Amino acid sequence: MSRAPLFAVLMGLAVGAALWTGCGEGPEEPGRTPDAPPDGKTQEGTMEDVVDLAGLDVLLVVASKGFRDEEFQEPATLLAKDKAGVFVASSTKDACVGMLGHKVTPDLLLSEVDVPKYAAVLFVGGSGASEYFDDPTAHRIACDAAAQGKLVGAICIAPSTLANAGLLKGKKATSYASEKDNLVAKGAEFVEEGVVRDGKIITADGPESARAFAKAVCAALAEGRPPKEESDVFKPRNGHVPRDRPPGP
Repeated sequence: MSRAPLFAVLMGLAVGAALWTGCGEGPEEPGRTPDAPPDGKTQEGTMEDVVDLAGLDVLLVVASKGFRDEEFQEPATLLAKDKAGVFVASSTKDACVGMLGHKVTPDLLLSEVDVPKYAAVLFVGGSGASEYFDDPTAHRIACDAAAQGKLVGAICIAPSTLANAGLLKGKKATSYASEKDNLVAKGAEFVEEGVVRDGKIITADGPESARAFAKAVCAALAEGRPPKEESDVFKPRNGHVPRDRPPGP
């Protein structure tokens, strides 16, 4: 399949999520016609939204099934646009299926993750993300990343994985509503906002905040890096992108 149709499918899923946003609910009815992709810019179409993350690799952790599609695709697409390498880890190497039907083939198992290789580790939400709530390997990855000064992010119900790993104690954080009590019980200062950053930890509340979460991650990774030249904004990027997802225009 060519890159253009794949990119249109991704953007169609993002548009569909604007009409149906339940992070922990089932998939929407099939038959939605994907909208055409934007003109290669970010959603707002501004140059300042694009930064240069060349040379940085980012790990996205997805559930083996039931990850929330746009909570994966928004960070993956924006990171790739900004030339970061994007890698996907899961509890399986078989194709993982999102709540809205998007499929992604992981690059590696959680047990194979070498944290020092990555500038950031992001835990994608969706109903299936609960498989990592008490997973010791997921906790080790999150804790090792934090201890090494990496950026750690989680969206939707996935902040509970960070909370259960002990990373949110004394930290400002947000999550999907169902996880608020758990975050508070684990010592987090819960904030009723779409995206919350406290130091090197970024949390978000669900699919409606997926784009803002992606932009916050890219902005945090770009701190201290030179701004991207306008002439370089839409050059082909060299970073790795996950299989089954195009690198963008």
